[in-house]
Amino acid sequence: MLFSKEDHDWMLRALAEASKSSDIGEVPVGAVITDGQILLAAAGNSPISGNDPTAHAEINVIRQAARKRGNYRLNGTTLYVTLEPCLMCMGAIIHSRIERVVFGAYDPKTGAAESRYRIGRDARLNHSLRVDGGLLQERCSALLTEFFRQRRLEPD
Repeated sequence: MLFSKEDHDWMLRALAEASKSSDIGEVPVGAVITDGQILLAAAGNSPISGNDPTAHAEINVIRQAARKRGNYRLNGTTLYVTLEPCLMCMGAIIHSRIERVVFGAYDPKTGAAESRYRIGRDARLNHSLRVDGGLLQERCSALLTEFFRQRRLEPD
């Protein structure tokens, strides 16, 4: 898969959101939603600080983008996220009608876009989307690896 300069720029923005999440003790995952070259929303993970198990970066950014658009449908948009979405997030992506998902790091344990499941390409669902994985994979993976390395070093 060849990624455009714009894809790289948006993923860098998602990485910045992931860093913000890391700074507040959240798992460093960040996401942005774009409509062409327009940023609709940017968010990071916040399930711990928000006491909300659904507050993954993807869910947070979908909620923001839908409010900004004034519509729960996000047709024609692209979601950039630093980690491959899980089952819950892929469900929300399908329901919001996002057109394309671009992710950084693969998640071999719970990835639902490519690694474990291919939810966006399941013809049994009422919406399918384009999924492109591996953009800035090393940087996205390194942020997660360093976060968990630091967590293991911290005293209980």
